[in-house]
Amino acid sequence: MTVMYSCKDKILLLLLLHSFCSYSISPSTQPPSCRSQGQFHLSGMHKTGDVILGGLFEINFFSVFPDLSFTSEPQHPTCHGFDVLGFRQAQTMAFAVDEINRNSELLPNVTLGYSLYDNCVKLGIGFRAALALISGQEEEIVMEDNCSRSPPVLAIVGDSSSTRSIAISTVLGLYRVPMVSVHYFATCSCLSDRQKFPSFFRTIPSDAFQVNAMIQIIKHFSWTWVGLLISADDYGLHAAKSFQSDLSPSDGGCLAYMEVLPWDNEPPELRRIVDVMKASTARVVVVFAHESHMINLMEEVVRQNLTGLQWLASEAWSTAAVLQTPDLMPYLGGTLGIAIRRGEIPGLRDFLLEINPDIKHNSSYGNSMVNQFWEFTFQCRFTPPPAGWVENGGKVCSGEEDLRTVETEFLDIFNLRPEYNVYKAVYALAHALHDLLRCEPGSGSCAALETLKPWQLVYYLERVNFTTSFGDQVSFDENGDVLPIYDVMNWLRLPDGRANVQNVGEVKMSAFSGEQLALDGDKIFWNFESKKPPRSVCSENCPPGTRMVRKKGEPECCFDCIPCSEGKVNNKTNSLECFSCPEDFWSSPQRDLCVLRQTEFLSYQEPLGICLTAASLLGTFICAVVLGIFIYHRSTPIVRANNSELSFLLLVSLKLCFLCSLLFIGRPRLWTCQLRHAVFGISFVLCVSCILVKTMVVLAVFKASKPGGGASLKWFGASQQRGTVLVLTSVQAAICTAWLVSSSPAPHKNTQYHNDKIVYECVVGSTIGFSVLLGYIGLLAILSFLIAFLARNLPDNFNEAKLITFSMLIFCAVWVAFVPAYVSSPGKYADAVEVFAILASSFGLLVALFGPKCYIILLKPDRNTKKALMGRSTIGTTER
Repeated sequence: MTVMYSCKDKILLLLLLHSFCSYSISPSTQPPSCRSQGQFHLSGMHKTGDVILGGLFEINFFSVFPDLSFTSEPQHPTCHGFDVLGFRQAQTMAFAVDEINRNSELLPNVTLGYSLYDNCVKLGIGFRAALALISGQEEEIVMEDNCSRSPPVLAIVGDSSSTRSIAISTVLGLYRVPMVSVHYFATCSCLSDRQKFPSFFRTIPSDAFQVNAMIQIIKHFSWTWVGLLISADDYGLHAAKSFQSDLSPSDGGCLAYMEVLPWDNEPPELRRIVDVMKASTARVVVVFAHESHMINLMEEVVRQNLTGLQWLASEAWSTAAVLQTPDLMPYLGGTLGIAIRRGEIPGLRDFLLEINPDIKHNSSYGNSMVNQFWEFTFQCRFTPPPAGWVENGGKVCSGEEDLRTVETEFLDIFNLRPEYNVYKAVYALAHALHDLLRCEPGSGSCAALETLKPWQLVYYLERVNFTTSFGDQVSFDENGDVLPIYDVMNWLRLPDGRANVQNVGEVKMSAFSGEQLALDGDKIFWNFESKKPPRSVCSENCPPGTRMVRKKGEPECCFDCIPCSEGKVNNKTNSLECFSCPEDFWSSPQRDLCVLRQTEFLSYQEPLGICLTAASLLGTFICAVVLGIFIYHRSTPIVRANNSELSFLLLVSLKLCFLCSLLFIGRPRLWTCQLRHAVFGISFVLCVSCILVKTMVVLAVFKASKPGGGASLKWFGASQQRGTVLVLTSVQAAICTAWLVSSSPAPHKNTQYHNDKIVYECVVGSTIGFSVLLGYIGLLAILSFLIAFLARNLPDNFNEAKLITFSMLIFCAVWVAFVPAYVSSPGKYADAVEVFAILASSFGLLVALFGPKCYIILLKPDRNTKKALMGRSTIGTTER
């Protein structure tokens, strides 16, 4: 049984690959044919079968690439630098094919074969190897209607590089030839574009997931300031593009620098890159590059002794044994890396031990991979050896050497990662082919073994779903990507200087919760004295009570922490702004929370309030005592002189003046604010009105004592005196009423004096009303003072006008001093000033007017006679 393209497909493919053959039409009756201009020979391994699977692997690191133009004498690339791990991957594919052939349930009655080539890590060689696989290696193809020649491969496993995979898949995609990549270098997210690469699949997650996995680790350890090193190829450039877009400042991360590692060992450029790393404050370095790049870079790192860095390795070098040397462990110890999922392949070691070289057909081609491996492992050469080999002490390979006698990582199957991907890729192709061959008509695209088409295999490969013997589910999404899962590796530095790469966690994609990172923090080795994760930030976190202000010209992760202004707080870390506190709250000293403002008013509990209250009550008590004395001695001349009724009313008004001061003490409320100034204004007007009337009576009596002046007394009888006091007081009452109705005083929370305090005060409402109230009191006081001043020298032993003059002088002095003191005093001290003015003026009136009288009544009763009061004067008194 054979698998064939249709003749039409083959002609189109051959026209596309015109460099491989020349098309000719014979004039005879023979059908046209396509003759190859030359074969492209590569190191490879082959096994025949009903269906052939191709494979591209890195078997040699280096190559000498001759002129590839076809001549009569074919020229072939020469590869050297044998890669044991690449050869183990090729053998894993051979093992998987052999295991499937022995499986009676998977592809029964179908034998798989393979054709594997070495790409020598070169795009040109890998590309030509892929073209050789899909076009066949026949020297001449006859264009018959019914093609019956040996088929080319149905699918290709590989390649190991993003760049080569892009180039090869571009051509394979034209004919829907499946290509399943398995290597960590073929992770470019661009390969997930089904429009450009419709037949590309891979069993390794794309860089999009790898980058996200890296960022998950960075976020887990709160690293916000990292450096990025990439390789100068599609693998590095696309990873950098994804990394830059996903590591956004909004997620808390910034790039300190990004440098492209040169392909070759360029000391000046590597020196410049290491200088950048040394100058940067970033302690974490993320590297998306190949191990060859890291080898060159580490030489310069060691030369400059650059330590103290935390390396994050991509899967391309996270398990590279060539870097795990005692010389590099002081620098690379503690490295965290993303690694391909490790798997177990039962029976692989026994299969590897059964490898034997092909002595009879030893050449540069054919199954030459095994012979190269044999020569590399046992350090010998097959017959005929190179000239001078034996003479210089070289051994000749017998083919009987035993692999069990040598120590080689080829047999180390306890850390299978790319090999496990190869194993899954072969099984994915086998399951897809199995589903294709057993499908029933009407259930999908069906084909017999003789009529298989590559695009039919693509259809089933997109729908494949199986579980490996290791328990991993294998399926591809709509982009041809496998269900992503990575191991997180850590380079443990052993006491002898060697490294042990240990698994410390995993990153996987869940259909329900997205990407999940699981780390065993206790197992992670940190190559620092603290044995803890390093800090890698451009700027330390802004604590609560501050806000972030970005530094001009620098990335967003570089910022200054500015304390919140007064009245604003922030209780979060790295906040961009502070928030104002509510009206009754203020910011704490740390600016991290709002605290209730202190309240301030003239309180009864504070010393000042207590003193003023005591003074007020004392004045009220003295007024009561004096009133009692006057009532008790109401029949004496000194009490009856100048209308005792006015004296009693004056004492009552003074008592009200003392008591009204209490309205200014305590927390302001609406009723106290309204009453305090009204009671104060009316009480003082009543007091001053009484004094004014008494002064006018004294002056009238004096005028009445002169000839023709008796008529003046009729205007100052008792009724007129009471009426005058009532009228003058009513005017003040009218002023207060108008004030309260038009713009009433009200309590107010003042925060202008102290930011952290609320000063409770009474706003006057109408400044005009308050001014008229005070002005009216002042007017009456000035009139009283002027009249008393004019009557101060009246001939009388007890001239009350002198006392009134002195009392009004005190009264006016107090209230003149009150105005500037009141205006300049904030908050409760304005109330204290007003209370002090009320008490001072009240005490002044009380002492000046009633002190001398009480002195005579209590201590000098002999002077409390009409004769003593009249003296030599003939002036009479007006009695009630």
